[in-house]
Amino acid sequence: MYELSILVTGGAGYIGSHTIVELLNKGYDVIVIDNFSNSHPEALRRVSEITGEEFKIYNIDILDRLGLEKVFSENSIEAVIHFAGLKAVGESVEVPLHYYKNNITGTLNLCEMMQKYNVKRLVFSSSATVYGNPKTVPISEDFPLNATNPYGRTKLMIEEILRDLYVSDNQWSITILRYFNPIGAHVSGIIGEDPTGIPNNLLPFISKVAIGELKEVKVFGNHYPTKDGTGIRDYIHVVDLALGHLHALENNLKTKGISTYNLGTGKGYSVLEIISAFEKASGRKIPYTITEQRPGDVAVCFANPVKAKRELQWTVERGIEEMVADSWRWQCQNPSGYREENKILTVTGNPMQSNGDFSF
Repeated sequence: MYELSILVTGGAGYIGSHTIVELLNKGYDVIVIDNFSNSHPEALRRVSEITGEEFKIYNIDILDRLGLEKVFSENSIEAVIHFAGLKAVGESVEVPLHYYKNNITGTLNLCEMMQKYNVKRLVFSSSATVYGNPKTVPISEDFPLNATNPYGRTKLMIEEILRDLYVSDNQWSITILRYFNPIGAHVSGIIGEDPTGIPNNLLPFISKVAIGELKEVKVFGNHYPTKDGTGIRDYIHVVDLALGHLHALENNLKTKGISTYNLGTGKGYSVLEIISAFEKASGRKIPYTITEQRPGDVAVCFANPVKAKRELQWTVERGIEEMVADSWRWQCQNPSGYREENKILTVTGNPMQSNGDFSF
């Protein structure tokens, strides 16, 4: 076992939970912060089931400074992987102040607490949305930055804050990860993506259509200058993305400075190609209708991942067939996601109290 404790904020979320699996499998001690506003405690219990490891969990919000102080005062933390934040583009347009307060103020609270306790190693979960509408592809890390919605702007503003933080104190080691379109699930089918309400992302939506929970997939536009007219995106398996965080952390622990990396496959797939691949994996027809393209949507978006390969020794290992097959396995094994287990937790009288902590 490593002697290092890694704090993971937002660890019960889709990417966070898969990353914790990889951290535990590598022998790291993990501490999790999550307020479960858009995630499920059951995901963390299942992480423990997959890995056979227990870890400490704090049910707090990073806006809660006293709660953060409790975490840092009770633990010897070596580094932080920061996932916590609101992430729905459409919602961010409707309630921008909520996004700015939550994402930016929460990150400021976290960095101030890290500074107070001399924890100066941070891996930050950013997004390819900071590139806005790129003029060319593939997208490299040195491309102009121009986020087009409040969610993307919170990521971009946090990146600038972190750059200023490093300039002020070059003892920090900060890694910014801009990732593209995560899909898939753990191969066991035990953990996966479980969005609240109507899914915002393509794969969970297709999955819900495949099991009959939703009627059809809406494809936003088919007049893009692409091979089938639908938008092309860089889809990356969530386990490859989780391993990218592990590689980034291990590089971060050996260095000082601030670095930015794209985490993507370097390959794009259209919406119709994803639907076709899912039909093959599931053996089910996925009905869809073409609707008007959404304002701000770009035709083609995929990463240049060469820098991450060169400096982090990280490459993707899973193709589109595994991405959709693992998504379908998760959906079949968990048609209601984590929600049924959450009802059991509530009924048995074990609701988690704010600022409390517990282990799985």
